[in-house]
Formats: sequence, C-alpha cells, structure tokens
Amino acid sequence: MAFSESPSSSLGAVPALTARQVALILFALTLGGFAIGTSEFAGMGLMPNMVASLGVTEPQVGHLISAYALGVVVGAPLLAILGAGWKRKTLLLALMGFYALGNLASALGPTYESLLVFRFIAGLPHGAYFGVAALTAVAISPPHRRGRAISLVMLGLTLAILIGNPLATWAGQFVDWRWVFAAVALIAFLTAVLLAIWLPASVDGAKPRPLEELRAFNTAPVWQALGIGAIGFAGMFCVFSYLAPTMLQVTGASAAWIPLGLAGFGLGGVLGNFAGGWLFDRFRLRGVPVVLGWAMVMLLLFPLLAQWLPTLLLATVAIGTMGALGPILQSHLMDVAGDAQTLAAASHHAAFNTANALGPWLGGMAITAGYGWTSTGMVGAAMALVGLLIYAWAVRTAQAPRRGLDAVAACET
Repeated sequence: MAFSESPSSSLGAVPALTARQVALILFALTLGGFAIGTSEFAGMGLMPNMVASLGVTEPQVGHLISAYALGVVVGAPLLAILGAGWKRKTLLLALMGFYALGNLASALGPTYESLLVFRFIAGLPHGAYFGVAALTAVAISPPHRRGRAISLVMLGLTLAILIGNPLATWAGQFVDWRWVFAAVALIAFLTAVLLAIWLPASVDGAKPRPLEELRAFNTAPVWQALGIGAIGFAGMFCVFSYLAPTMLQVTGASAAWIPLGLAGFGLGGVLGNFAGGWLFDRFRLRGVPVVLGWAMVMLLLFPLLAQWLPTLLLATVAIGTMGALGPILQSHLMDVAGDAQTLAAASHHAAFNTANALGPWLGGMAITAGYGWTSTGMVGAAMALVGLLIYAWAVRTAQAPRRGLDAVAACET
C-alpha cells in the first residue's frame, strides 16, 4: 500500500510512501519524543538523588524542571521562526542534534547553577521538534487519521513517562543520575541517524515568510487553545513534579515504589494520548471539557487517595490521562492556525511547558507555605478550572460571529 502524492499545502506535500515507510518514519519521530520526554521528566523521579548530590532542596530541583520548561517556552516560537525557511528533514536533524548536545552538557554540568543554564539550553529545541514532527506525521498520513498520527508522535512523551522515567529513576538508585542525561543524548543522536536514513527530503510544506506566519498566528482561537494547555494542564505537572517526596513523606512508601508511581502517570498518559486522538476525530475541541472535568475530580481527590499506596497508584493513572489534551489541542491548532502551522504546532509545546513550569512553581509555593505535599492536588484542580473557563471563553467568541449573522438574517426577513 502506498499513499499517493497530494498537492502542496501548509501541512505539506505527501510523497508516495509504503505503509512500511510510514511506520518507520513514525517510529523515528516517536523515538525522538521518547528521548525528549525522558529528559523532561527525569528530574521529577530523580529528585531525591539530585537533592542529595547537589546539596539543594526539593523546590530547588523543581526550579531545574522549570528552567527546562522555560527553555521550551522561549525556544519553540524562536526556533520555529528561524527555521521557517528550512526543509523539514534538515530542521528535524538539526533540532535532534541540538537536543543531544544540550543533554550531554546537562550530564557534565558540575554545579547546580550550571545545571540551571544547561537545562534551559536543553529545552530550547523541544517545542520546535514536536511541532515539525507533528506536521510531518500528518503530511505522510491519510487525512481522516490526523488525530491518530499526532497521537503517535505524542506517544513518545507518554512512553517516556511509562517506561523511560521509571527506568531513569531506578537507574538513579544504582548509578549517578548524570548517566540518565547521557543516555538521553545517545537516544537523541540515534533518532537523528534514523531520520536521516528513513525520512525523504521531499516531505515538506509551504514556507510562509516569518511576518506572514506571525500575523496568521496572532488570532484569538490560537491564543485560547494555547491558554487552555498552558494553564489547564498545569495541574498534572503540579502533582507529578512532587510525586517522589509525596510517596516518601505522605504515603509512607519506600523509595523502591517511586518508579511504579511514575509509571502510573505514564500508563495514564498512554491511555489519555489515544483517547485524545479519538476524542478529537469525533468531537473536535468539545473533547476539552471532558478531559478537564475528569481531571478536576481526580485532583480534588488526590489528598485523600495519597494516604494509601494502592489508591495513590490508581490516582497517578487517572491524573495521567490528562495527556488526552495534547492531541486535541495540537490538532485543533492545525485547524485554526492557517499559514502559521509550524509556529502554532511548536507553540503548542511551549504552552504545555508553560504548564510544566507553572505547576512545579505553584505547587512549590503551596508546599513552602506549609500546606503539605498533597496540596498540589488542590492547586492542580484550580488550574484545571481556569482551563475550563478559557474553553468557555473560546466557545463564546467562536459563536459570536454566527450570532451576528443570524441577527442580520432576521433583520432582512
């Protein structure tokens, strides 16, 4: 089976590829997402190890997580604009190479202060990679399977939470945590090699000028979708970032259970990832309140569920399903971004990493203020509620033009 070539569009031309070729390309793109996800979330599971090694506090390690997320927020739009004139294959190879170097530097950083800088640098290519990878996946897939194609690219992130992060946490208990970032650098380099071999240079899209892309990007539907991701998704990161000390201090579990707790988020993320693709293909943006409403309930229950290990593990799976927001918002942005496809797709990951910075920061504030480790659930529920309010605003503004047209039609009759 081969997909026939379609006319060039903002999403890209589709060369004739066999099903096997498509599968190999999607595998390579997913592997890159796995490397990124493992690096992004490693600090959460390795928090006790990094605290002991660097001589800092848990909230300070949370700042390392936020530094990476800030790098994503800065790098996603910047690198998307700078790379707008590049071929997608060239840009993907450059971004993965950059990512490998950033994580190698993280592995070698001698001090806490140097790690803050290197984690920021490592985060820079994150959003642009996922943005270009999502556009590439859509370009090589049939039109009716856009949501599924994007969910497969995002699967790398969720598999990183399910497998990569628990393995990193487990490894950190036996070897220096720095080896985890060195391993990520190796996987990123392997991804670049596989993409160089398997991805045709002809998988490309239209290249609007940067100013044209910025104009197309600066619309209310784009910013509303980014706001839902940046604030509504922060609740998951608020709980996830402090899961290790919560399991030790509140649940009373041994450190050996931490990888399983992290894997619970990963399992929930895998389930949510596929659910998000399914929800978008059937309900489009209306899948958002389903995800955020469910998340609010589970986050509010988290302080109670965290008291016992079995219920805590179930809670991590349930809260992890918030990952369903990813495919929904990524696909919606492609519908509303017009000629700003690359910038919008990259900014989607900047929004989610704003959540990754906002969650640990707000959670750390609540913990430092003396509200306890489980206060992260309450803070997260508040963030999900704000995300729902932004969704309601988006629906209202989308309906406003139709109401105006109906009023004009009524006057004419």
